Amino acid sequence: MNFQFIYSIFMVMMTFSLTRGHKEILFDFTTAENVDNWKEISDTVRTVGKSKAVLTLQTTQVFQQAIFFTLLNPQPNGAGFAGIRIRTNFNFSNFENIEINCRGQGNNSHYKVVLRHKGLDSNEDIAYEQFFTAPMSNTDFSTVILPLVNFKPYYRGKEVPDAEPLDTANITMIGLQVYGGVYLPIKQRGVSALEIKDISIS
Repeated sequence: MNFQFIYSIFMVMMTFSLTRGHKEILFDFTTAENVDNWKEISDTVRTVGKSKAVLTLQTTQVFQQAIFFTLLNPQPNGAGFAGIRIRTNFNFSNFENIEINCRGQGNNSHYKVVLRHKGLDSNEDIAYEQFFTAPMSNTDFSTVILPLVNFKPYYRGKEVPDAEPLDTANITMIGLQVYGGVYLPIKQRGVSALEIKDISIS
């Protein structure tokens, strides 16, 4: 067998292995100067919406972090959400997980990460979502791990099983939401805060 061919395969495998074991911080809120690129996207985009979301930096003499404040006022059936998002240009094809170093406080602990791909950012476009429970603690932060393969297509809170799969090589929007729970057994409302040190890919 050709030695050059064997060597090329070996180098490709080594590169793949190193990339898979790598971790990159996407958003480091402990050193960020601002969070101005994050924009609110809550249920007030519709006439019946009454919820509110804010992402802000908390800076003290000894630490800095981001806080995702939410006021969730859903409809009686649970329809409603409060969220923020940022436009991106990320290639996640050589990674497996999104990781969030965070802790939660307040009325609600159920959140979701929302991704969009290929430049789609209209509220009429399908979003790719994954639900998670924030660690509720007055002291410790924990890392929430969200496998990329578990992001599913949704439209207005309802799964769309026949939609195209998420293009992990072309992630153009990342968002965070707290949700009322339409189509879900979990119903939420009220005021909450998610403290975030960083968001990574691994």
